[in-house]
Amino acid sequence: MAGMTDLHEILGALRPYVRQGAYVVVTALTPPDVAYHARIVEDEGTTLVLDQAVADEHHLPYEGVFGWITLEAHTSLQAVGITAAVSNALARVGLSCNVLAGYYHDHLLVPLDSVEEALGVLGGLGE
Repeated sequence: MAGMTDLHEILGALRPYVRQGAYVVVTALTPPDVAYHARIVEDEGTTLVLDQAVADEHHLPYEGVFGWITLEAHTSLQAVGITAAVSNALARVGLSCNVLAGYYHDHLLVPLDSVEEALGVLGGLGE
């Protein structure tokens, strides 16, 4: 099934969902053998998104603790403007946002203590 491409349709169907837990981002030239939720390989090293508890257990350094919001709208990888619309809306209220794009959904890492505020902002995008 192809994902949505019309930005207005996407914004009306975001249905943000909060994954339970506290997440962190770590990086290493040689990634540790730990359970992770996302992996991004770059020339400078491998970035992993994992549970804060896993990072703490393995003494892995991280800079912040995040909540994970999944936008349940099935967007196409060819959709234009969704990342800009979401990140601009959050930036207007001073919230940082790191976006991970999956095949079916976009995922947002926002500061853990700002998840509820971010949900309010995202809920207003479809109006």
